[in-house]
Amino acid sequence: MINFDNAAPVKLKGAGGGFWITLDPSHPESVLIAEIDKLIRKLKHLAVNADITLDVGDARGQEDLILKVKSHLETTFDLGRISTSPQKRSIPTERIRQRDLSKGWNHHKSDVLMLRGRVRSGQKIHAKKHLVITGDVNPGAELLAGGDVIVLGRLSGKVHAGYPDREDAIVFSLAFDPSYVKIGQIAAAGSEDDDGQETRPEFAAVENRAIVVKDYMKASPFRRLPWPEAI
Repeated sequence: MINFDNAAPVKLKGAGGGFWITLDPSHPESVLIAEIDKLIRKLKHLAVNADITLDVGDARGQEDLILKVKSHLETTFDLGRISTSPQKRSIPTERIRQRDLSKGWNHHKSDVLMLRGRVRSGQKIHAKKHLVITGDVNPGAELLAGGDVIVLGRLSGKVHAGYPDREDAIVFSLAFDPSYVKIGQIAAAGSEDDDGQETRPEFAAVENRAIVVKDYMKASPFRRLPWPEAI
């Protein structure tokens, strides 16, 4: 972990599989970016593919600063996912979490749809929230979910996660090979060609208004989740 004096305009520390960068927005933007550059370059290879969380504390109205810093990091360094710190949880949300911790999820009702087996060509699966399939999805099948789509097998066919407009949803598969992917309102074409290439766990997510596919082992989308919760 790397720490700096409280008076520093930028503070950096390790967080999970990445780093947490705290910015003091009272300093000029140029000063903040210069300090960030200095800190990340000190990390050297440790920064490669590392997830970054940007935090401005309790300051409000800093969206433009965050966007500029994020854009600078994306174009300057070979980092992993760059996100902002989650909003502080409300008291009701905290109470729900405490309830989940104290009672477990034994009696929790969920709209998550979990299926086991192969989804064959021509079949259409719709889920109100998340969709989990422990099996393969064949070419010609169609999946649609209001949240994430998790396929613990080979994913072919068409898939739409985050229906109708949730762009924070993901599509994960142990063998990622869909012909068409849509997340929220963002769509991308894939391929169903079985060219014999080795497959690996990958996931699709929306970044900068486009769908990107990443190696799960290098950029797990679940690292940013600090706490298990019922969904």
